[in-house]
Amino acid sequence: MITGLAHTGVCVPDCEAAVAFYRDVLGLRVLSPPYVMSGNAIRDDMGELVSDPSMKAAIVGFDDDGDRVLEVIEYLNVDGSDGAGRALTDTGLSHVGLICEDLDATRAELESKGVRFLVSGIADVARVRTTWFVDPFGVVFILVEKSRPDRPYFSQWG
Repeated sequence: MITGLAHTGVCVPDCEAAVAFYRDVLGLRVLSPPYVMSGNAIRDDMGELVSDPSMKAAIVGFDDDGDRVLEVIEYLNVDGSDGAGRALTDTGLSHVGLICEDLDATRAELESKGVRFLVSGIADVARVRTTWFVDPFGVVFILVEKSRPDRPYFSQWG
């Protein structure tokens, strides 16, 4: 039936600005640049979910991650919230996890670029090191440094 995980969609107020942040600050590659999707095909796909699903969308990620990418979406004709009222514990998308090799250096570099961190330091939990930040659009991210780089993050313990 289901054979894998695909993308994580993040809704933003400005697709180009979000793509620039993910590329220039986080170092993700633009795998599919921003483009407008509108018309019957997108209405057939999402018209029952969104009154006007016309959107500008892009894909960012890493060359070797296959389908595990961020789909960046700006709805063009539907107002959304600014994301400020959503809590990490609300039902729905909670956060996006990113792997890095050197958490201290990565956090320092992101802080130098003005990224706002949600925690004051770095934690050690289940043989991974973590720290949390938020992008300019309210999407929460966790940075993870694995103690065993050859294993998936969830298999670090044991």
